[in-house]
Amino acid sequence: MSKITEYLKETKTELKHVIWPTKNQTFYYTLIVIILSVIIAYYLGVFDFIFSQGLQKIITP
Repeated sequence: MSKITEYLKETKTELKHVIWPTKNQTFYYTLIVIILSVIIAYYLGVFDFIFSQGLQKIITP
């Protein structure tokens, strides 16, 4: 049990050294992640469509 208590104390001490992002930074980082996710999903969707159309032309006579 003392190891758990020691671990929690050390964790609390380490968390004091963390530089937390501001609300603005968090908002912009979240926005960047959402925008990049949408762009990548669109990009993959386009290629999926192209490949499925190509495969369909190969398979169907």
